[in-house]
Amino acid sequence: MQTNSAQPGLKRMLGSFHLWGIAVGLVISGEYFGWSYGWAQSGTLGFLITSLAIAAMYCAFIFSFTELTTSIPHAGGPFAYAYRAFGPTGGFIAGFATLIEFVFAPPAISMAIGAYLNVQFPSLDPKWVAVSAYLVFMGLNILGVGIAATFELLVTLLAIFELLVFMGVVAPGFEWANFARGGWAGMDSFSPVALSGIFAAIPFAIWFFLAIEGAAMAAEEAKDPKRTIPRAFIGGILTLSLLAMGVMLFAGGVGDWTQLSNINDPLPQAMKMIVGSNSGWLHMLVWLGLFGLVASFHGIIMGYSRQIFALGRAGYLPASLARVHPRFRTPHRAILAGGVVGIAAIFSDSFVTIGGLPLTANIVTMSVFGAIVMYITSMAALFKLRRSEPALSRPFRAPWFPFAPAFALVMAVICLVAMVYYNTLLALIFAAMMLLGYGWFRATRSARESAVFDPQLTASK
Repeated sequence: MQTNSAQPGLKRMLGSFHLWGIAVGLVISGEYFGWSYGWAQSGTLGFLITSLAIAAMYCAFIFSFTELTTSIPHAGGPFAYAYRAFGPTGGFIAGFATLIEFVFAPPAISMAIGAYLNVQFPSLDPKWVAVSAYLVFMGLNILGVGIAATFELLVTLLAIFELLVFMGVVAPGFEWANFARGGWAGMDSFSPVALSGIFAAIPFAIWFFLAIEGAAMAAEEAKDPKRTIPRAFIGGILTLSLLAMGVMLFAGGVGDWTQLSNINDPLPQAMKMIVGSNSGWLHMLVWLGLFGLVASFHGIIMGYSRQIFALGRAGYLPASLARVHPRFRTPHRAILAGGVVGIAAIFSDSFVTIGGLPLTANIVTMSVFGAIVMYITSMAALFKLRRSEPALSRPFRAPWFPFAPAFALVMAVICLVAMVYYNTLLALIFAAMMLLGYGWFRATRSARESAVFDPQLTASK
């Protein structure tokens, strides 16, 4: 690799609170929509079991992942860790899996934004609302990381407030009998079908937490990342775990949960069961609920752009995608490139269904496939680097090593096997995308050899 000092780098502006806002904001839309598709697979009780197991996996994963993030603070995040542990091929697997996760998640969120606004304004076309969201928030991300992160923190705080309001308003109508009725895959008692549903619901439980790891991609823009990132990650996963369990329990206990299991706006519809269609509480939920979707949408645009930027800088994608705006110091071409893919997915919604599920559910699952592969490679990289680089500076060391990362790794493998079994066609599509990416990887070796020298990737080589 050759050194190129003419290209400006990313700007360090983010403290612990900003990073916590990014970590929570990336994920918080998962509390507003997407997860309720899991009820259609496993019922409320089955999905509760799935969600608790996935929450445990994420807690173990984040405590372990933080060691990698603080040891190798790099905009590529998982790509950088796998490259350093396993070389260029490992970097490819983690980098492209992360890219699939972060590029496929925003279209689902933008369509949910359209669905929420359609509740308030039925004449609005949700697709055009989704496209407008892309244009607005790509522009905001291009303007600068300081502006983008401050906005992300603000909307994240508002989204958390709104989730607490939702739980408070529906709490008087909560009945455990409602939540438990037919709660084993739609049946009143546990059975082999219910067990099958518990595994089938895994992608939608992961959606509660998907993309929290994206805060790692802000490492090159963080002040003192070795201190600020652990605070952000640990505070973030605890915040999200409490919110996810609260929202799921209260939404499922207010009435007939089957009415909420295949829609993009379960919280407004759950609140309707308590306060009616004309209540001011409902209108407030729709308006403020948008902040949760916007926080994740905006944050994941930040995440995918940094992943595209890092892959372009390392020669895994065209070098032009690693250009940084000379004035705003943001990866503007990477931001726009991810947006093109997302907008194309939005307009595929009308005529694409897979396995009888709507496009949103399939996009969620595809994004989760990318995430799970990345989790596996990240935990494997942690074990490898502990052996190959014992002297590597580790400002934060994974607690309960090796048990916590081993638990996260085993759980991720179980999730991947279950997802392949229950989503065979999507698994084949995901595999085809990875193979196409690998073909590009093999064909562009010269681009990687002439890419900008990056000591974070090559220190161990």
